[in-house]
Amino acid sequence: MISGKADEIDRIVGLELGADDFITKPFNLREVLARVRAVLRRYEPRPVAEVLERPRLRFDGWILDLPGRHVENAAGEALDLTTAEFNLLSLFVERPRRVLSRDTILDLLRGAEWSPLDRSVDTLVGRLRKKIEKDPDQPVLVKTVRGVGYVFTAEVTRA
Repeated sequence: MISGKADEIDRIVGLELGADDFITKPFNLREVLARVRAVLRRYEPRPVAEVLERPRLRFDGWILDLPGRHVENAAGEALDLTTAEFNLLSLFVERPRRVLSRDTILDLLRGAEWSPLDRSVDTLVGRLRKKIEKDPDQPVLVKTVRGVGYVFTAEVTRA
């Protein structure tokens, strides 16, 4: 939705009425195109082979079993993750060394079910860091890219 009304209540009403996004005038054409592409990505079908062939991936001493939906350390001990934490970790591991914006992460995790004002991705990243980082206060696997989002820095290989 593109509107000349920039009040918070107008944005909320527009989103509640079913708009996937809300942009106010004046706007940057590149931003509009980026937001349209983000919406289209939510509805882009994935090839059947990609859905069926999801391997076990190894990173920094961890093994991520995508088909089995679990994570274990090198000793074979399982890591207890919530569904959201597992989905976020999968998203990062499948896209190593690629900077992902908060909007992209939310699009990939939740599809159309999130608000543009949603900051829950930061909380989710914090919870994941506490479980996979050696020192969550000095993260090396999931790094913050200031003003952009996050990047997963580990080397990922097939297990």
